[in-house]
Amino acid sequence: MANTGFVVNATRIDPYKNFKFRVLWDGKPVLGVSKVSSLKRTTEVVKHRSGGQNSYDHKSPGRSTYEGVTLERGITHDLEFEKWA
Repeated sequence: MANTGFVVNATRIDPYKNFKFRVLWDGKPVLGVSKVSSLKRTTEVVKHRSGGQNSYDHKSPGRSTYEGVTLERGITHDLEFEKWA
């Protein structure tokens, strides 16, 4: 086994364990937050008439839009993620 030149700390404390939510980036935790705003989607209704049933409008789902998500009271130690955010 090769000597890596540093000691591995087996009892290292996870800085994100006390948060309700963890954000994973490329499969590793990079951010812990206590509060996340609700996810909200709005879908347009498209009305159209079709075939021989022109007495009423048919309704179909149209384009969906999503509001931004806000992450509150968090901490990160990953500089690359912080630059991206």
